[in-house]
Amino acid sequence: MFPSKSVVTARRALVLLPLGLLTASAFALSLSDLSNQDASGGVKAALEQGASLAVAKLGVENGFLNNERVRIPLPKILEQARPLLKLTGKGQQLDDLVIQMNHAAEAAVPLAKPLLLDAVKSMSIADAKNILTGGDTSVTDFFREKTSPKLAVQFLPIVKKITDRSSLSTRYNSTMAMAPKMGLVTKEQSTVEGYVTQRALDGLYTMIAEEEKAIRADPIGTGSKLLGKVFGAIK
Repeated sequence: MFPSKSVVTARRALVLLPLGLLTASAFALSLSDLSNQDASGGVKAALEQGASLAVAKLGVENGFLNNERVRIPLPKILEQARPLLKLTGKGQQLDDLVIQMNHAAEAAVPLAKPLLLDAVKSMSIADAKNILTGGDTSVTDFFREKTSPKLAVQFLPIVKKITDRSSLSTRYNSTMAMAPKMGLVTKEQSTVEGYVTQRALDGLYTMIAEEEKAIRADPIGTGSKLLGKVFGAIK
């Protein structure tokens, strides 16, 4: 008598398991198979991992400066004026300002970790389900909504302390003081520190999004059974 199809499938799974060849479907068949506890736990693990890795990559020397995806360029108006400023001998000041802006972001980003982890702790079951089914950047969207305003407040003085070392930054701020009222630039771009703070936040969420996509693409590869089970259920 031949074994049933289900028995054959189970035997294959047992053979493949030591080789690490089980697909995500071996952990959970679908989202409906997950308990609320598993769903919540898996999403929290993904949130914590994504946030921690993003902060670790950016909050170090040259974490922004050497990363083309998040490197902070000069404000648009200064970049457009670069040829003229170089002719007046300020080319080196422009280059130095770019370095200082990126180092300012690197100094500020570690402040984000406690707030990001607090957001994870406050996550509800409904949040977890929405994140699981919300698309490739739903983790990032969650963090942006929950933490962006508070992080901006925390980042700004750290950024300003560093960017104020540049005389060019000070002159830019003085020149642009009236620009938002005239509709020439946004409020964030009217000061170097405001501009850098916003770009630092954008860079942080960009890196969190990359970590999230990596988890969703290969949940088993994270080495976490829970992440494999939960995110494997929606692949």
